[in-house]
Amino acid sequence: MSFQRKDLLGLGSLTSEEIAFILKAAEPFKEISGREIKKVPALRGKTVVNLFFEPSTRTRTSFELAAKRLSADVVNMSPSSSSVAKGETLLDTARNIESMKADMIVIRHSSAGAAEILARQVRLSVINAGDGWHEHPTQALLDLMTIQENKGHVRDLRVAIVGDIAHSRVARSNMHALTKMGAKVRVAGPPTMMPPYLHRFGVEVYYHLDEALADVDVIIVLRLQLERQGSSLFPSIREYARLYGLTAARVKRAARDVLIMHPGPVNRGIEIAHDVADSEAAVILDQVSNGVAVRMGLMYLLAQRRES
Repeated sequence: MSFQRKDLLGLGSLTSEEIAFILKAAEPFKEISGREIKKVPALRGKTVVNLFFEPSTRTRTSFELAAKRLSADVVNMSPSSSSVAKGETLLDTARNIESMKADMIVIRHSSAGAAEILARQVRLSVINAGDGWHEHPTQALLDLMTIQENKGHVRDLRVAIVGDIAHSRVARSNMHALTKMGAKVRVAGPPTMMPPYLHRFGVEVYYHLDEALADVDVIIVLRLQLERQGSSLFPSIREYARLYGLTAARVKRAARDVLIMHPGPVNRGIEIAHDVADSEAAVILDQVSNGVAVRMGLMYLLAQRRES
Protein backbone atom coordinates (compact mmCIF):
# COMPACT_ATOMS: atom_id res chain seq x y z
CA MET A 1 0.00 0.00 0.00
CA SER A 2 1.07 3.62 -0.61
CA PHE A 3 -0.37 6.87 0.65
CA GLN A 4 -2.15 8.45 -2.31
CA ARG A 5 -3.67 11.58 -0.78
CA LYS A 6 -2.43 15.03 -1.72
CA ASP A 7 -3.31 16.50 1.69
CA LEU A 8 -4.06 15.61 5.29
CA LEU A 9 -7.19 17.52 6.24
CA GLY A 10 -8.68 15.25 8.89
CA LEU A 11 -8.98 11.65 10.01
CA GLY A 12 -12.72 11.35 9.45
CA SER A 13 -12.16 10.54 5.77
CA LEU A 14 -9.17 8.21 6.24
CA THR A 15 -9.42 4.45 6.44
CA SER A 16 -7.88 2.44 9.26
CA GLU A 17 -5.34 1.15 6.73
CA GLU A 18 -4.28 4.68 5.80
CA ILE A 19 -3.93 5.64 9.46
CA ALA A 20 -1.82 2.55 10.15
CA PHE A 21 0.31 3.34 7.09
CA ILE A 22 1.13 6.84 8.37
CA LEU A 23 2.03 5.47 11.79
CA LYS A 24 4.28 2.84 10.21
CA ALA A 25 6.01 5.51 8.14
CA ALA A 26 6.66 7.57 11.29
CA GLU A 27 8.48 4.80 13.17
CA PRO A 28 11.95 5.11 11.57
CA PHE A 29 11.87 8.90 11.92
CA LYS A 30 11.72 8.66 15.70
CA GLU A 31 15.18 7.08 15.68
CA ILE A 32 16.53 10.04 13.72
CA SER A 33 15.58 12.45 16.51
CA GLY A 34 17.75 10.44 18.89
CA ARG A 35 20.88 10.80 16.80
CA GLU A 36 23.64 13.32 17.41
CA ILE A 37 23.01 14.73 13.94
CA LYS A 38 19.23 14.88 13.67
CA LYS A 39 18.85 15.30 9.93
CA VAL A 40 18.19 13.27 6.78
CA PRO A 41 17.94 14.56 3.18
CA ALA A 42 14.42 13.26 2.49
CA LEU A 43 12.94 16.73 1.77
CA ARG A 44 16.07 18.49 0.56
CA GLY A 45 15.08 21.17 -1.93
CA LYS A 46 11.48 21.27 -0.69
CA THR A 47 9.87 24.30 0.98
CA VAL A 48 7.34 24.04 3.80
CA VAL A 49 5.33 27.11 4.85
CA ASN A 50 3.82 27.21 8.34
CA LEU A 51 0.76 29.44 8.13
CA PHE A 52 -0.59 29.85 11.65
CA PHE A 53 -3.57 32.13 12.24
CA GLU A 54 -3.91 31.06 15.88
CA PRO A 55 -1.31 31.16 18.66
CA SER A 56 0.77 28.00 18.85
CA THR A 57 4.09 27.06 20.37
CA ARG A 58 4.11 23.28 20.58
CA THR A 59 2.47 22.39 17.26
CA ARG A 60 4.27 24.99 15.15
CA THR A 61 7.63 24.14 16.69
CA SER A 62 6.97 20.43 16.13
CA PHE A 63 6.15 20.96 12.45
CA GLU A 64 9.18 23.23 12.03
CA LEU A 65 11.53 20.71 13.64
CA ALA A 66 10.01 17.90 11.57
CA ALA A 67 10.54 19.77 8.30
CA LYS A 68 14.08 20.87 9.16
CA ARG A 69 15.10 17.36 10.23
CA LEU A 70 13.98 16.26 6.77
CA SER A 71 16.25 19.01 5.33
CA ALA A 72 13.36 21.12 4.01
CA ASP A 73 13.47 24.91 3.92
CA VAL A 74 10.91 26.32 6.36
CA VAL A 75 9.08 29.66 6.30
CA ASN A 76 6.94 30.68 9.28
CA MET A 77 4.10 33.12 8.63
CA SER A 78 1.61 34.72 10.99
CA PRO A 79 -1.31 37.03 10.10
CA SER A 80 0.06 39.98 12.08
CA SER A 81 3.19 40.06 9.90
CA SER A 82 1.62 39.13 6.56
CA SER A 83 -0.59 40.77 3.96
CA VAL A 84 -3.62 39.21 5.63
CA ALA A 85 -3.37 42.08 8.12
CA LYS A 86 -3.82 44.42 5.13
CA GLY A 87 -6.97 42.68 3.95
CA GLU A 88 -5.64 39.92 1.71
CA THR A 89 -7.83 36.81 1.69
CA LEU A 90 -6.62 33.46 2.94
CA LEU A 91 -6.94 31.97 -0.54
CA ASP A 92 -4.93 34.78 -2.15
CA THR A 93 -2.23 34.27 0.46
CA ALA A 94 -2.08 30.57 -0.35
CA ARG A 95 -1.99 31.20 -4.11
CA ASN A 96 0.89 33.63 -3.65
CA ILE A 97 2.76 31.03 -1.61
CA GLU A 98 2.14 28.49 -4.37
CA SER A 99 3.43 30.94 -6.99
CA MET A 100 6.69 31.11 -5.04
CA LYS A 101 7.00 27.34 -5.68
CA ALA A 102 6.52 26.16 -2.11
CA ASP A 103 5.69 22.47 -1.77
CA MET A 104 3.57 22.27 1.40
CA ILE A 105 1.43 24.53 3.56
CA VAL A 106 0.82 23.66 7.19
CA ILE A 107 -2.17 25.69 8.30
CA ARG A 108 -3.81 26.41 11.64
CA HIS A 109 -6.96 28.53 11.49
CA SER A 110 -9.86 29.44 13.75
CA SER A 111 -12.43 28.55 11.08
CA ALA A 112 -13.48 24.93 10.56
CA GLY A 113 -12.87 23.89 6.96
CA ALA A 114 -10.14 26.44 6.23
CA ALA A 115 -7.61 23.74 5.33
CA GLU A 116 -10.06 21.99 3.03
CA ILE A 117 -10.89 25.22 1.20
CA LEU A 118 -7.20 25.78 0.48
CA ALA A 119 -6.60 22.18 -0.54
CA ARG A 120 -9.31 22.40 -3.20
CA GLN A 121 -7.79 25.53 -4.73
CA VAL A 122 -4.04 24.91 -4.71
CA ARG A 123 -1.86 22.16 -6.16
CA LEU A 124 0.62 22.01 -3.30
CA SER A 125 0.00 19.74 -0.30
CA VAL A 126 -1.97 21.11 2.65
CA ILE A 127 -1.67 19.78 6.20
CA ASN A 128 -4.32 20.73 8.72
CA ALA A 129 -2.66 21.76 12.00
CA GLY A 130 -6.04 22.48 13.60
CA ASP A 131 -9.12 24.20 12.18
CA GLY A 132 -11.64 25.69 14.59
CA TRP A 133 -13.59 23.03 16.48
CA HIS A 134 -13.25 20.60 13.57
CA GLU A 135 -10.07 18.47 13.60
CA HIS A 136 -6.42 18.29 14.64
CA PRO A 137 -5.36 15.14 12.77
CA THR A 138 -1.64 15.03 13.56
CA GLN A 139 -2.38 15.28 17.29
CA ALA A 140 -4.57 12.18 17.10
CA LEU A 141 -1.90 10.37 15.06
CA LEU A 142 0.79 11.08 17.64
CA ASP A 143 -1.62 9.98 20.37
CA LEU A 144 -2.11 6.68 18.55
CA MET A 145 1.62 6.25 18.18
CA THR A 146 2.12 6.84 21.90
CA ILE A 147 -0.59 4.33 22.81
CA GLN A 148 0.84 1.69 20.47
CA GLU A 149 4.35 2.15 21.87
CA ASN A 150 3.17 1.71 25.45
CA LYS A 151 0.39 -0.86 25.00
CA GLY A 152 1.52 -2.70 21.90
CA HIS A 153 -1.87 -2.24 20.22
CA VAL A 154 -4.97 -0.05 20.13
CA ARG A 155 -7.72 -2.55 19.33
CA ASP A 156 -10.08 -3.31 22.23
CA LEU A 157 -8.41 -0.85 24.59
CA ARG A 158 -10.80 1.15 26.77
CA VAL A 159 -10.04 4.83 26.22
CA ALA A 160 -11.65 7.74 28.08
CA ILE A 161 -11.52 11.22 26.55
CA VAL A 162 -12.24 13.68 29.34
CA GLY A 163 -13.20 17.35 29.48
CA ASP A 164 -14.35 20.02 27.05
CA ILE A 165 -15.52 17.74 24.22
CA ALA A 166 -17.66 20.33 22.43
CA HIS A 167 -14.84 22.78 21.74
CA SER A 168 -12.04 20.27 21.17
CA ARG A 169 -10.75 19.45 17.70
CA VAL A 170 -8.37 17.02 19.43
CA ALA A 171 -11.38 15.09 20.76
CA ARG A 172 -12.95 14.86 17.31
CA SER A 173 -9.82 13.60 15.61
CA ASN A 174 -9.18 11.12 18.41
CA MET A 175 -12.75 9.80 18.28
CA HIS A 176 -12.36 9.21 14.53
CA ALA A 177 -8.93 7.61 14.88
CA LEU A 178 -9.47 5.46 17.97
CA THR A 179 -12.80 3.99 16.87
CA LYS A 180 -11.41 3.20 13.40
CA MET A 181 -8.47 1.42 15.02
CA GLY A 182 -10.79 -0.69 17.16
CA ALA A 183 -10.62 1.01 20.56
CA LYS A 184 -13.66 1.25 22.85
CA VAL A 185 -14.03 4.96 23.43
CA ARG A 186 -15.80 6.79 26.22
CA VAL A 187 -16.19 10.56 26.47
CA ALA A 188 -16.89 12.37 29.70
CA GLY A 189 -17.52 15.98 30.63
CA PRO A 190 -20.11 18.51 31.77
CA PRO A 191 -23.45 18.31 29.89
CA THR A 192 -22.84 21.88 28.67
CA MET A 193 -19.62 20.74 26.99
CA MET A 194 -21.05 17.70 25.23
CA PRO A 195 -22.26 18.14 21.64
CA PRO A 196 -25.53 16.38 20.74
CA TYR A 197 -24.13 14.31 17.86
CA LEU A 198 -21.63 12.13 19.74
CA HIS A 199 -23.56 8.94 18.92
CA ARG A 200 -22.35 9.31 15.32
CA PHE A 201 -18.80 8.57 16.48
CA GLY A 202 -19.75 5.27 18.10
CA VAL A 203 -18.62 6.34 21.59
CA GLU A 204 -20.14 5.96 25.04
CA VAL A 205 -21.17 9.22 26.75
CA TYR A 206 -20.71 9.86 30.46
CA TYR A 207 -21.51 12.93 32.53
CA HIS A 208 -19.87 11.68 35.72
CA LEU A 209 -16.11 11.32 35.53
CA ASP A 210 -15.78 8.62 38.18
CA GLU A 211 -18.07 6.33 36.18
CA ALA A 212 -16.23 6.98 32.93
CA LEU A 213 -12.83 6.10 34.40
CA ALA A 214 -13.78 2.62 35.66
CA ASP A 215 -11.18 0.12 34.37
CA VAL A 216 -10.04 2.25 31.41
CA ASP A 217 -6.62 1.60 29.86
CA VAL A 218 -5.98 5.12 28.58
CA ILE A 219 -7.15 8.54 29.78
CA ILE A 220 -6.86 11.49 27.39
CA VAL A 221 -7.39 14.70 29.36
CA LEU A 222 -8.40 17.67 27.23
CA ARG A 223 -7.37 21.25 27.80
CA LEU A 224 -10.18 23.51 28.91
CA GLN A 225 -10.89 25.60 25.79
CA LEU A 226 -11.67 28.90 27.52
CA GLU A 227 -10.71 30.97 24.45
CA ARG A 228 -13.28 29.14 22.28
CA GLN A 229 -16.22 29.44 24.66
CA GLY A 230 -18.66 32.26 23.99
CA SER A 231 -19.78 32.29 27.61
CA SER A 232 -19.10 30.40 30.79
CA LEU A 233 -20.37 26.83 30.58
CA PHE A 234 -19.79 25.95 34.24
CA PRO A 235 -20.10 27.92 37.51
CA SER A 236 -16.35 28.40 38.11
CA ILE A 237 -12.89 27.01 37.35
CA ARG A 238 -12.82 25.67 40.90
CA GLU A 239 -16.09 23.82 40.36
CA TYR A 240 -14.85 22.33 37.10
CA ALA A 241 -11.66 21.10 38.77
CA ARG A 242 -13.68 19.54 41.59
CA LEU A 243 -16.05 17.65 39.31
CA TYR A 244 -13.90 16.89 36.25
CA GLY A 245 -10.27 17.37 37.25
CA LEU A 246 -8.15 14.21 37.06
CA THR A 247 -6.79 13.53 40.55
CA ALA A 248 -4.71 10.67 41.93
CA ALA A 249 -7.81 9.32 43.69
CA ARG A 250 -9.72 9.21 40.42
CA VAL A 251 -6.85 7.54 38.57
CA LYS A 252 -7.20 4.59 40.97
CA ARG A 253 -10.55 3.78 39.34
CA ALA A 254 -8.75 3.04 36.06
CA ALA A 255 -6.65 -0.01 35.16
CA ARG A 256 -3.45 -0.40 37.16
CA ASP A 257 -1.28 0.21 34.09
CA VAL A 258 -3.34 3.14 32.78
CA LEU A 259 -1.75 5.69 30.44
CA ILE A 260 -2.46 9.35 31.10
CA MET A 261 -2.26 11.69 28.12
CA HIS A 262 -2.79 15.39 27.44
CA PRO A 263 -2.44 17.36 24.18
CA GLY A 264 -1.03 20.41 26.00
CA PRO A 265 -0.59 23.04 27.10
CA VAL A 266 -1.49 21.63 30.52
CA ASN A 267 -3.59 23.67 32.93
CA ARG A 268 -2.23 22.13 36.11
CA GLY A 269 -4.60 22.06 39.03
CA ILE A 270 -7.64 22.51 36.76
CA GLU A 271 -8.08 19.61 34.33
CA ILE A 272 -5.25 17.55 35.83
CA ALA A 273 -3.55 17.56 39.22
CA HIS A 274 0.17 18.31 39.52
CA ASP A 275 1.05 14.89 40.91
CA VAL A 276 -0.91 13.12 38.18
CA ALA A 277 0.74 15.12 35.38
CA ASP A 278 4.15 14.22 36.81
CA SER A 279 3.36 10.58 37.61
CA GLU A 280 4.92 7.52 35.95
CA ALA A 281 1.58 6.85 34.26
CA ALA A 282 1.73 10.16 32.39
CA VAL A 283 3.23 9.99 28.89
CA ILE A 284 2.72 13.66 27.99
CA LEU A 285 6.36 14.25 27.02
CA ASP A 286 6.34 11.03 24.97
CA GLN A 287 3.45 12.54 23.02
CA VAL A 288 5.52 15.64 22.27
CA SER A 289 8.45 13.52 21.09
CA ASN A 290 6.22 11.36 18.92
CA GLY A 291 4.66 14.47 17.40
CA VAL A 292 7.90 15.29 15.59
CA ALA A 293 8.22 11.72 14.25
CA VAL A 294 4.60 11.57 13.06
CA ARG A 295 4.90 14.90 11.27
CA MET A 296 8.18 13.82 9.67
CA GLY A 297 6.56 10.62 8.43
CA LEU A 298 3.53 12.48 7.09
CA MET A 299 5.58 15.10 5.23
CA TYR A 300 7.73 12.36 3.75
CA LEU A 301 4.67 10.49 2.45
CA LEU A 302 3.12 13.63 0.95
CA ALA A 303 6.40 14.55 -0.74
CA GLN A 304 6.77 11.03 -2.16
CA ARG A 305 3.27 11.14 -3.54
CA ARG A 306 3.94 14.49 -5.27
CA GLU A 307 7.06 13.10 -6.92
CA SER A 308 5.45 9.88 -8.17
